[in-house]
Amino acid sequence: MSVRTRVRVPLRFPDGFTATADVITFTGLVDGKEHLALFFEGSSPVPLVRLHSECLTGDVFGSERCDCGPQLRESVARLSETGGYLLYLRQEGRGIGLYAKLDAYALQDQGLDTYAANRALGHADDERDYTAAAQMLTDLGVTTIDLLTNNPDKARQLRLHEIAVRRVLPTDVHANPANMRYLQAKVDHTGHTIRLQVGPQVSVPVPNRSGWGSRE
Repeated sequence: MSVRTRVRVPLRFPDGFTATADVITFTGLVDGKEHLALFFEGSSPVPLVRLHSECLTGDVFGSERCDCGPQLRESVARLSETGGYLLYLRQEGRGIGLYAKLDAYALQDQGLDTYAANRALGHADDERDYTAAAQMLTDLGVTTIDLLTNNPDKARQLRLHEIAVRRVLPTDVHANPANMRYLQAKVDHTGHTIRLQVGPQVSVPVPNRSGWGSRE
């Protein structure tokens, strides 16, 4: 496996936030998919890394049924401050694909949670595999990282592939009335480190970080 292309790309989010990243492609990934690495310049010898699974509905269309879009925006903001890598992984719907994810949404509308809906469709709770992510990091010369995630399975899988995870840093909580049940299911079923605020106000504010939203 090797790096195929590296090209600098200016990024702009719908709220006006801007950043610049080197977008990196690869040949020979184990699963044959077209995953990307986005590199943000920084001085830390141990880079911050975010493994972000593709979510068309959240990342592109701003769906509030998940927290993927806000997590992507937060990750880019944090990486643009500290430096590091965002691995954008083509694993839609926790690995079950776009159409199956929307089938699962329909079952959730009938009362199933996100994991029960996957099982009703004949899928596992989470079918994502991070072998290719470990390959990408290794090819980039990255063997020790700080990992930005709420999902303990990401650190577990990376360590199995000899990527040393020095620290696990949680993302902020991006809750709204449409995704509270989804977030609670992730806490209950897979031990995600999401501290939900329970009460009349279900939208959890994002802590103010220096420089967020100000680079226009």
